[in-house]
Amino acid sequence: MNFLRMSELNLTDKVVLIREDLNVPIKDGKVASDARLQASLPTIKMALEKGAAVIVCSHLGRPIEGNPEAVYSLAPVADYLTDKLSAQLSTPVRLNNDYLTHGASVKPGEVVLLENVRFNDGEKKNDATLAKKYADLCDVFVMDAFGTAHRAQASTEGVTQAMHQADKTVCAGPLLAAELDALSLALETPAQPMLAIVGGSKVSTKLEVLNSLAEVCTQIIVGGGIANTFLAAQGHSVGASLYEADLVDTARDIMSNTEVLLPEYVVVADKNDIDFADFTGSLQKAVATIKSVDAIGDNDMILDIAPESAKQLADAIIHAKTILWNGPVGVFEVDAFGQGTQILATAVRDSDGFSIAGGGDTLAAIDKYQVADGVSYMSTGGGAFLEFVEGKVLPAVAALQIST
Repeated sequence: MNFLRMSELNLTDKVVLIREDLNVPIKDGKVASDARLQASLPTIKMALEKGAAVIVCSHLGRPIEGNPEAVYSLAPVADYLTDKLSAQLSTPVRLNNDYLTHGASVKPGEVVLLENVRFNDGEKKNDATLAKKYADLCDVFVMDAFGTAHRAQASTEGVTQAMHQADKTVCAGPLLAAELDALSLALETPAQPMLAIVGGSKVSTKLEVLNSLAEVCTQIIVGGGIANTFLAAQGHSVGASLYEADLVDTARDIMSNTEVLLPEYVVVADKNDIDFADFTGSLQKAVATIKSVDAIGDNDMILDIAPESAKQLADAIIHAKTILWNGPVGVFEVDAFGQGTQILATAVRDSDGFSIAGGGDTLAAIDKYQVADGVSYMSTGGGAFLEFVEGKVLPAVAALQIST
């Protein structure tokens, strides 16, 4: 994958527009979780260090275009950035509300944050006129929001095309470049053997992921409801467990293309003890029982991989040279049904192979079991991560690529 990187450019006295993913939860006018903001800070700091006048843009939430609401304002983010960048700023980060009509005046050493791009008519539809207005604000456009790279919108793909048409510079920011480097290493030139861990409730939601991974992986560990469908494909009864009967044949096809590792022992709960209106809450009181996959009763719901089987699967992880992890293998939020995920997470941490993990639940499990220090790369991409794994073209990334 060939693209220009911001780190390679001379940005002295250049006006740089950086598209970040600053879509963070806001509570009582304050940033409630700053993980995405922390991830964006190195890019902004690098631009300042390179002598640029910096403009940052992002979306937040899902407002109705053309109908700005205070609840979706990026004002709390501007306050956060002012605090975190104070050592490098000559003035506080200004929130600009009228940049489409009056531009965004900014000097080297300053940072201006554009108000929520989803307040603008045509953002989601990738309106060319709007994209040109973004491009007119800057000398250099930096795409650094991997989490939005799968969307062809005016502030992601559209502005890149407008910059090309104006013969202006476009590049990938450090965060986006790191994501693409890690994913390329894991999927395009993986060290073998490669192993994937794929969890989730349904095969249908991960079907393309599984098919793509079957082409490059030596082994795949499946968990959650996905594993139940594969167990059914092997002829096992899964009792009252979530599974997709119409995809049993599909599971068999995947198993014919690569080795799918399944547990011999699982952790179950009686469906009569579960309140599906409060699924996680009711599991706190449910009795967790270990059973062989050959002994699943009609009322049993499979909710985790049993420790004995998880340790066998962990051995495969330890010996893998490349590991891709997307999804927990049980209801890890409840400790009685989280041992399988914990054992596999620990194996990922302890493996000497290159490991990349992505997806909100996966990152939550990594945080819960404190294994982040042993994961080579953690992707914040969400949907973009899955689409890249599926082999799909990410519009905002494709627009950055240059011919060799």
